[in-house]
Amino acid sequence: MQFQVPQFIEAKAKIVGPLNFQQFVFFLIAGGISFAVYFLMPRAIFFLVFIFSFGIAAAFAFLKIEGRPLVTVIYNYFFFSLATKLYLWKKKEIIFAFKEKAPEKIELAEKKEELQLKIAEKSRLKKIRTKIELS
Repeated sequence: MQFQVPQFIEAKAKIVGPLNFQQFVFFLIAGGISFAVYFLMPRAIFFLVFIFSFGIAAAFAFLKIEGRPLVTVIYNYFFFSLATKLYLWKKKEIIFAFKEKAPEKIELAEKKEELQLKIAEKSRLKKIRTKIELS
């Protein structure tokens, strides 16, 4: 009996409990910010900063948008927004029959008419097949 082995498995190693290294770093930064605010600001501000910083850390650590981590989505957003964009537009020359044509445009129109493919009336294979079948 054959078993299919899953391909393209993207699992990061768990370093600290259920968290991988990147998630742990997000929570470590949030804890560091909360620790600094605890000693520098009043308790009311500390609780607001604590909730806000750990909420942001949880979003960065666990939130995925269309299967991509939030960090990657934000990075791609800023990279696209700040990168230079090049838009190209090539104007096609249109020759109108009702306007007076310049001599150059007349020559181009004549060349285009000459270069057009001619469609054959019917395929000769049918005739050959019927001849072979009748013989």
